Amino acid sequence: MTALLTQREVALALRCSERTVERMRRVGNGPRFIRISRRSIRYRQQDFDAYVASHVVASTSEKGTQ
Repeated sequence: MTALLTQREVALALRCSERTVERMRRVGNGPRFIRISRRSIRYRQQDFDAYVASHVVASTSEKGTQ
């Protein structure tokens, strides 16, 4: 079974506000998500992990892959 994270859990893991996660979702630069219903959004653990991994860099002059 795939673990589904809430917006709050994603915000806590990224150490940002839920509003920031909403903004990232709206703009399209956050982790991929699942729309359960109009007001229910969830994030698969593997999508969240891939998002974090894509932002790993070795120096400040380097950009993430996204």
